[in-house]
Amino acid sequence: MKNLFSFTLILCFTFFVSCSNESFEELVPDTTGTDGENPNPDPDPDPDTPDNTVTTPCDFDLSGVTAGETIVIDCVLDLQGETINLPTNVSFKFEGGDIIGDGKLIFSGGTIAGELLSSKLTIEGNVQLEKPTFKFFASRWDVVEGRTTSEIAQENNNKLEDLMFWTKELGATTFEIDKLDAYFEVSKVTSTTTNQNFYPSVEAINVPSNFTLRMTNNTVLRVQPNSRKNYALLALRDVTSARVEGGILIGDRAEHDDNSQPGPHAFGYIVMIHGSNNIDVVGVTMKDGTGDGVKISSLGFTFEAGYIPSNNIRVTNCTMDNNRRNNMSITDGFNITVEGNTFLNAGVDNPGSEGKAPGFALDIEAYRGLVNGVLTFYEDAYDITIRNNVEKNSKYGSFIVAIGHDVDIIGNETEKAISIGAGYNVNISDNQLTANPDNLSSAGIVTGHPDSRDTYNNVISNNTIRGYNLGIAAYQRDTEIFGNTIENFGIGIQPKDIRNFKIYNNTFSSDRDGSVGIFGNLTTMDNIRIYENTIQKVSRESVKFVAVNEGTDAADYRVTIDNNMLNHSGTFSRSNGLDFTNNTMKEGIQFINAKNMNITGNTIESTGDDGIIIGDGCSNLNIQSNNITVIGSNLQCIDEKSTGTNITIAGNTCVD
Repeated sequence: MKNLFSFTLILCFTFFVSCSNESFEELVPDTTGTDGENPNPDPDPDPDTPDNTVTTPCDFDLSGVTAGETIVIDCVLDLQGETINLPTNVSFKFEGGDIIGDGKLIFSGGTIAGELLSSKLTIEGNVQLEKPTFKFFASRWDVVEGRTTSEIAQENNNKLEDLMFWTKELGATTFEIDKLDAYFEVSKVTSTTTNQNFYPSVEAINVPSNFTLRMTNNTVLRVQPNSRKNYALLALRDVTSARVEGGILIGDRAEHDDNSQPGPHAFGYIVMIHGSNNIDVVGVTMKDGTGDGVKISSLGFTFEAGYIPSNNIRVTNCTMDNNRRNNMSITDGFNITVEGNTFLNAGVDNPGSEGKAPGFALDIEAYRGLVNGVLTFYEDAYDITIRNNVEKNSKYGSFIVAIGHDVDIIGNETEKAISIGAGYNVNISDNQLTANPDNLSSAGIVTGHPDSRDTYNNVISNNTIRGYNLGIAAYQRDTEIFGNTIENFGIGIQPKDIRNFKIYNNTFSSDRDGSVGIFGNLTTMDNIRIYENTIQKVSRESVKFVAVNEGTDAADYRVTIDNNMLNHSGTFSRSNGLDFTNNTMKEGIQFINAKNMNITGNTIESTGDDGIIIGDGCSNLNIQSNNITVIGSNLQCIDEKSTGTNITIAGNTCVD
């Protein structure tokens, strides 16, 4: 809580703010803020409608109240500024009336209906709400709606946050807001202690522990336009068992001042979950942030004594739209579920507000760096499930495990690529990826990158991938790619610098000109098995390897291609260390500058071309026990166009 205003229960609240590192949040005092115009229209001029509809003055006062009495407020009770000490266990029941007059009630036990609370009444002492659900109305608490100044927007922030904490102390577990459209200042330091530093999750509107903030589609919370490079509109900071439901939360991207404060203005969050446990964010719309729609992170770093990771987090059925950086980022936490959400327009460019990298719908990006020469994980993001979400029109990609582990990405519908950077134990399964021709991603799934030391033990399975130039870009080691259906591609799967891979039981079909099913090019591949795949249709080659395992360091590397159904031709050029066995081919296969290969047990039926072509520079080829049929005139089952070195041809059958 930032401030306690006149209606606040007299309790002792202590708010401690650590001076330690807070996941790179800026530790510099700041009092900047702007009151710029907002393009959004003013809110509906109709007033909100609390249930206090009775206007008849009460014909009684509280001078004769007795212990244990229940007072029914079905009229307007004017305290006329008086302070009244109530006897024990007095209860106030609401039946349409109100208590006005800027008075004070001091309780000694008892209850009061939440409908009777307002900024016009101060209560103190031992008292609880009659019901655990409190309904908020802006007009009863002097929260200003519509465009306003930075100072008033700060008061809005203070009032709403303080009211949540205060009603919780009175026994509320649910705080309901319906009609509200207001701006909230979140860019200024409000601490009056010696620690006058800026912490986004402190200066946000904070939700307390063991509490539900429930909003509707009539609830709009807006960031007061500012020049702060980082902020949070709504925060769950070091809390347990909190829930945020519904509402439309809007950042200041359209009016944000990028120029008054140095550094990239890409860290303005709509909702920040910061070192919290057992959190639900359900059905919330979060858009137009200068950074991310949702940020999940830790308090402190993994090696610090005060480190608090986020744990047991669920973000479900939300909409995240047009946030400037990512729609969602997870930098630290575990046991996290992201399910049933709609991710739109992540990181896209807006007029006067260019998108910022990474530009993904969701980015798992724990930070790591060198400490005394040792790679150290400052943050740890793991045990994360991304399930049954929809992504459209992100700038660069849909979901990425940039740095993280033990992640399931299952059953999503995306337009942009699903990617792994430095991630291990990542499972990408049962997703539907369909390229948007108006905003094309080059690849459907990317399984790593060549420079990563931590990309391994990953599974890419049972996905349907349609319309990408490259279906799956396969990097790194210890990965299985199976059961995928890849359609309308330029290249189906491209392996690059891989070790200990299995690629099997995938189905390929493409009508694109020049399409290739599996293409290895200028790379190394070791302990690789490619088997039981069906390449139904391509316009060029089913399998093409060019410059694979050329160097001396790859002299002993092996690739096995076996038991595949290949309905087009194959080419192996300037490549080494291949076993091509027991495949069924509908076209021929050629070898040029190929070395150390076994071509055995294959069934080849080639129309209009030779069955097996041995070109220039081949050596150590073992071509045995293949069943070859050629259809057409002047064709050969095995055509030695050039005499190689140590070429064994034996036991093959030929039908021409």
